[in-house]
Amino acid sequence: MSGHNKWSSIKHQKGIADAKRGQLFTKLSREIILAVKQGGGNPDGNARLRLAIQKAKDASMPNDNIKRCIDKGLGAGESANMFEAVFEGYGPGGVAVMIEVLGDNRNRAVQEIRSTLSRAGGNLGENGSVSWKFNQHGIITIESEGLNEDDVMMQALDAGAEDFTNNGDTYDIVTAPADLETVRTALEGAGIKVDSAEVNLVPTNYVSLDEKTAIQVLKLIDKLEEMDDVQNVYTDAEFTDEIMEKYESL
Repeated sequence: MSGHNKWSSIKHQKGIADAKRGQLFTKLSREIILAVKQGGGNPDGNARLRLAIQKAKDASMPNDNIKRCIDKGLGAGESANMFEAVFEGYGPGGVAVMIEVLGDNRNRAVQEIRSTLSRAGGNLGENGSVSWKFNQHGIITIESEGLNEDDVMMQALDAGAEDFTNNGDTYDIVTAPADLETVRTALEGAGIKVDSAEVNLVPTNYVSLDEKTAIQVLKLIDKLEEMDDVQNVYTDAEFTDEIMEKYESL
């Protein structure tokens, strides 16, 4: 989900509990397979694979499953026709939407995404239509309970982090994409448990919405993320605590 705003942390905390575990594992498996196809099966020499394996472990994917995914990536079969793409579009209220896709049927993915956006009052855009509104950053999320904010912040900044945000229940640490793994390793080496670490698209500016439109955007994001081919969805919409509480109660 989008960037390092409050919703990003909430979505991560809710992710495994709310998503069908099989669907989650499917998304993680595809990421591992493609990482292997692109950079080989040795994580020591394949940064994308290292990150994909770590994300799978964060989601409690069994080691046997991870190994099978690596083996699939090294072989042929079903992984041969996999593709990845980023689609751009607009949601309710004209908010920007970026959709990362990883699947085996581009035409099906495009049709499903276009239809879902259209039903929500949005539309699929051309390449470059909204991507200029986003920058790529590494985002590390840490549960704040029992941790001293200053200690965590100093550990992160000393390791090369660019920014630090206290969201109450969580700390969000922003890094350059290339520094994500270094900062994570430093934090874990200092005994700080990392809840999640991944490269995200973060909007340069957030768009405020009225309650009705914000809830429509949240519903759209959930529908997109339910698709097997969709790996991640990002938006420049801003969601207040009050809107999130209202949405959670629906």
